[in-house]
Formats: sequence, structure tokens, C-alpha cells
Amino acid sequence: MLDRQHLAILRELDRLGSVTAAAERLNLTQSALSHAMRKFEARHGVQVWRKEGRALKLTQAGEYLLALAQRVLPQLEHAERVLSDYAEGARGTLRVGMECHPCRQWLMRVTAPYLALWPEVDLDLRTAFRFGGVGALLGHEIDLLITPDPLKLPGIRYVRALDYELVLAVPEGHALGAVAQPEDLIGETLITYPVEPERLDVFTRFLAPKHCLPRRHRAVETTELMLQLVAAGRGVSVIPDWMLREEGAGLPIRAVRLGEAGLDKSLHLGLRRGEEKLDYLAGFVDLAREIGAQAGMTASGMP
Repeated sequence: MLDRQHLAILRELDRLGSVTAAAERLNLTQSALSHAMRKFEARHGVQVWRKEGRALKLTQAGEYLLALAQRVLPQLEHAERVLSDYAEGARGTLRVGMECHPCRQWLMRVTAPYLALWPEVDLDLRTAFRFGGVGALLGHEIDLLITPDPLKLPGIRYVRALDYELVLAVPEGHALGAVAQPEDLIGETLITYPVEPERLDVFTRFLAPKHCLPRRHRAVETTELMLQLVAAGRGVSVIPDWMLREEGAGLPIRAVRLGEAGLDKSLHLGLRRGEEKLDYLAGFVDLAREIGAQAGMTASGMP
């Protein structure tokens, strides 16, 4: 019989790297943990791990069970939290994951009014799921995903919360006019967030189609430093127009459109299908769209 304890043992062994540490995490003795797994192996006629020197290496069966544990255990833990919330009369915990750097600034617009409107809901922010949020959402590790690049899958519904334009931030006095073409960036230092170029729209939608590259590509962690560097003449940067208006206020920088048509972009909220009607989830989505509309940005649903 396969039970939860065996899966938990494999997950903690993978996380912590030793039987001793896994046993301590699970409040077991090392001998009890080893006995449980030997009994499991005998019952099913498979070997789960083997020793290689002082280390343990999972067999093919062990790797399969570990993958199962990583899928199933988060869902069971989520279900237990939900049932506990129901038992205590609470609405639950809304766990939000993000897949972009500007998402945090936007989320802060929504957080305060949401917490005021839903005092019985806890809000948990998960930044560790950057660029892997779809798996976290489907695996019940988060409840709502903020992403500018929605991956359409049958189990996920997206709602478009913000429409904006990516613009080029340049220092005042820069030679560029109101509109930049791809070749205009060939001699520039392009400052972006630390994201692979193949995930950046300025490369995939603007530069690459014209076979252009900047003279130098520099990655910076924070919006504040990015705009300070631009203001100091150290380079140019691509940033959402609303962020440039807010974060760049008072700095000697200005916006330049990327191409005649501009680079339009949207921020989406992803949630698991079937959970759209959970009141505290729907409340977050409605509030996010309302705040987006107040900021002069359009918001609409996506099937």
C-alpha cells in the first residue's frame, strides 16, 4: 500500500540530502524511516534507493515516486489548509505568484485595498515561482499567477488585468526623437531586468526580427537602479509606460516609442479553472481590473 508517509520521506530526502535530516524533519528516528522504506520495498518488490559510497541514489522506481510526491503532496497540503479554514470559519489564504519584475510594483497597488476589503483572508506572496508559475499554479502551490506571458492550458483561465505599452527610457537630451527603430539601439547599452533575452519583448518582438542587437546588454535587479543609470547616461532601458511615469518622476529621463506602432503588452491573472467563483479569488480579480481601469488602462477577460 502506498501512503503519504512514503512520499513525504522521498520528498524530504530529496530536499535535505540525507536520511538523518529527512528523519528529523518528519519527527522520525533514522531507523524508523529506514524500516518504513524497507517494508515498502519488500511489499512492492522494488528498490527505491541504493547506496553509492556514503550517498543515496534513487532508482528508477524512486525517481518516479519522487515525481509523484512533488505533484501530489502540495495538493493534499492545500486541501488540508482549505478544510482547516472552513472549520475555523475563515475564507482561506490567497497565495499569489509572480512571473515578472514589474509585477511586484503593480501588485502593491492592489494589496492594501484588497486586505481592507477581505480582512478574513490571508495574503501570501510567492516570488520563488518567477518564470515557473504555471507549474506552481497547476500543482496547487499558488492560487493566482500574475504574468505578462500567459501560457494557455486547459486547466487555467486568464483574466487580462492591465494593458500597457513598453517604452524606451532614455536620458533627457538623448539624440533619439519620439520613435526608435531597431537599428537605433545598435550603439546603445540596453539595461533590462535579469531575464534571458529570449524572454524579453524588446529582443523577440523588436530587435530580433530586424537582426539587430545592442552594443551591450546589462542586467539590473531593481527598477530604481535601472532608471538612475538611464538618468546618468549609462544606457537606455525598456520599461512599462506606467512604471516610467511613476518611478521616473523627477528624474531627467523621457519615454521613446519602440517602432511606429509601439510594443503593446498586457498583464494577466491566471487561476485554476473551477475556482473562478471562489469569492475571495474573484474579489481579487475584480479589484485588480477596477484599479487598472482607474489608472487609465483597459481590462477585460480572456476565455
